[in-house]
Amino acid sequence: MTVAAPPVAPATGRNVSSGAGGSRVGRSGPVAWMVLPALLLFVVFGIVPLIGVVVLSFTQWDGLGPIHANGFANWRSVLADPQTWHSVLVTFEIMILSWAVQTPMSLLLGTFLAGRQRYRAFLAVLYFIPLLLSSAAIAITYKALLDPNFGLGAGLHIGFLTQDWLGKSNLAIGVVIFIVSWQFIPFHSLIYQGGVRQIPTTMYEAASIDGAGRVRQFFSITVPQLKYTIITSSTLMVVGSLTFFDLIFVLTAGGPGDATRVLALDMYKRGFMSNQMGPASVIASIIVLLGLALALILRRLGGSTTASQQEGA
Repeated sequence: MTVAAPPVAPATGRNVSSGAGGSRVGRSGPVAWMVLPALLLFVVFGIVPLIGVVVLSFTQWDGLGPIHANGFANWRSVLADPQTWHSVLVTFEIMILSWAVQTPMSLLLGTFLAGRQRYRAFLAVLYFIPLLLSSAAIAITYKALLDPNFGLGAGLHIGFLTQDWLGKSNLAIGVVIFIVSWQFIPFHSLIYQGGVRQIPTTMYEAASIDGAGRVRQFFSITVPQLKYTIITSSTLMVVGSLTFFDLIFVLTAGGPGDATRVLALDMYKRGFMSNQMGPASVIASIIVLLGLALALILRRLGGSTTASQQEGA
């Protein structure tokens, strides 16, 4: 006996997709168009100026007259200048020490502020105030407070505070690191606070049942679960340290001597005080290269971020 096959539905010109994959395909066009404005802004205000700086590094220009190409002369002179390497050393010194101060303090404060008590919300707002202030205003304020003759120490007759804080190399570096940490710890505490609140409470409940105290929970649960948060925060700290300028310029102007002359300040002095735009552009290019290299290194240390932290990635 012959069995007739069921009729086949006629094919239509429209390809129907089902499931999540189908919705992604259908929406790919509008999503791509939504990215274009941000991409355009990034190209205009990021890529184009960067290309201009790189091109300018191969020229000789005083900022007013005609621009003349001079090949790799600027790069050779800047890389052979001991002042450049001194600025690199100072930049990395401030970067490493400020990271070493900010990271543990931010982590502890962020974990503390992640609690649900009402007073912690008030403290979070209070701790966030330094980040709202201008770096130049902060530098002016601390410069007045640390003045050995008319500052806080002289007014309160406290011998420890009457030292020449900004006139000695080691003390000046310490003051810069303290002020930078005081200003930016609130921002990183906010990042850690958000990270801690994403950790499932069931992990802490299970640890409490097993008899683990708060300190053990912090080192066995909180810190491992904040792996990628620490990488993100550290990347912002490290890359941001390369661009410290306004605070140091107002506070010490790179002094005493060249003790606090970081790369960004060195670039400013060469370009706008010595009218050497070519060498200044070389230093700007070096800052960009260092920032990219450090960001990539930290990304490699963090490993893959595609898996969820709560899944033990």
